[in-house]
Amino acid sequence: MQTPLVSILIPFKNTEAYIEACLTSVLHQTYIHWELIIIDDSSTDSSFSIVEAFAKNDSRIVLLKNQGAGIIDALRLAFKHSKGTYITRMDSDDIMHPTKLGVLVNNLLKHGKQHVALGLVNYFSETGIKEGYKNYEIWLNNLTKTGNNYSEIYKECVIPSPCWMIHRDDLIACNAFNSDRYPEDYDLAFRFYMHHYKCIPCSHVIHDWRDYNSRTSRTHEHYAENHFIDIKLHYFLELDYNPKKTLVVWGAGNKGKTVAKTLIKKEVPFEWICDNPNKIGRDIYGNILKPFSALETIKNPQSIITVANKEAQIEIKNYMNSLDMKNIYDYVFFC
Repeated sequence: MQTPLVSILIPFKNTEAYIEACLTSVLHQTYIHWELIIIDDSSTDSSFSIVEAFAKNDSRIVLLKNQGAGIIDALRLAFKHSKGTYITRMDSDDIMHPTKLGVLVNNLLKHGKQHVALGLVNYFSETGIKEGYKNYEIWLNNLTKTGNNYSEIYKECVIPSPCWMIHRDDLIACNAFNSDRYPEDYDLAFRFYMHHYKCIPCSHVIHDWRDYNSRTSRTHEHYAENHFIDIKLHYFLELDYNPKKTLVVWGAGNKGKTVAKTLIKKEVPFEWICDNPNKIGRDIYGNILKPFSALETIKNPQSIITVANKEAQIEIKNYMNSLDMKNIYDYVFFC
């Protein structure tokens, strides 16, 4: 059996309460051919000394200090010092299941390059998981079970940042961690998509994803909703927008307005429809809001749908199917 070296990249900052459990879970992996490149991103608590003690006891752990600032710089430094054939990322507050690396490596060995190995995730918290995060977990795992992650890439990040593995050459080909665009995990997922790397279906829960109030993805400005809209529009216009079609924005709430303003700024023409009687017929940003029924008069539409209501989304999807419209080619959901 082949036993390629796996490089695990971990940035950390002030996670003293959780990092020991994280590192212990790495040490307990059934697949032992790994190196851990772990980067301290200016911690002010005891995180560094905790990791330092682990590194002194296991030569596979390489501890470095971030030469820049932030997760992207830390990941760049970690990747620069890595030697593995396969690369994976881990968060310093999460826990690997013992078979995680083995499952991911075996899937990559089976499927080869230009594939991304994924696994199912389990959200957990000492205070209980909120409904939104539980729904995200279910949604994400259902995509991963079938390998159809890209089918809903414009909704949310479809590749969990701490639960993927890829061949080193493929990571380099998609420019590794060299983008400065946040959220960095969502940006990387789009670059996997752009390079047509196939997601390998997986039915194993291999990662425990910790949630707590001070987690970076909850508190840092880089993970605010406006950045999600920016990154979705950037890649949609680059990868899937068809200028031969008539672009249609659905919805005039906050997300719809953000999309509209960005399209206007980029000088991309569009029609704008909504179901709010108080907005239909109004001029917003120089565009007259039309009712949903106007879609029937728009020739060859390509829709960006910002309607958040789940029941309405189902109705819209059924409507699109009745018109034989194809996901992404004819319409994308931005929420």
